[in-house]
Amino acid sequence: MRDHRHGENAPHPRPDVWTGRATNRVQWLLALIGAACMALGIELAVGSAWTSGIAPLVMAVVGCIAAGLLVLFGTLAFVHVALRVDEQHLEVRCGHIGLPRRRIPLSDVAGATYISHVTPRHWGGWGYRWRPEKGTAVVVRRGEGVVLELWDGHTFTITVDDAEAAVQVIKARLGRTRPGAAAH
Repeated sequence: MRDHRHGENAPHPRPDVWTGRATNRVQWLLALIGAACMALGIELAVGSAWTSGIAPLVMAVVGCIAAGLLVLFGTLAFVHVALRVDEQHLEVRCGHIGLPRRRIPLSDVAGATYISHVTPRHWGGWGYRWRPEKGTAVVVRRGEGVVLELWDGHTFTITVDDAEAAVQVIKARLGRTRPGAAAH
């Protein structure tokens, strides 16, 4: 079980809950670029004496601030992903506020597979991704991950540290959620 305590007095996780996480520190650099775009937009608005008119100034200011906000919040939403597996559900939460979030009942999961090499390039970038031929994924970094095979025929891939342990826990839970069924 992965324990991500932030201090010595942090409570111990419940033994029936597995948690894992993956982080991408490169995304912080992109967030810094977004903040710089916002700062440029503010600087243009406050300290600019454009002689060419108000329309170009407004367009530049709004463009810089909008681009900065988009990059800043878009990257902060996918700096990390947290995976939580309890007795009934699997929950994926992204970023510092936990959005986007997906909660999957284990009764919807047909199986789980460890994958040693998930890359953003295979999914079209970082973030919450969908590709018709591959399914849905939350990719925050290159590396190991979990592929869930759902009963409806779809797949859901999550990059997470210690993905092998996550797969073992999920398979053990699947064996318990369907009495008499063998673990996948």
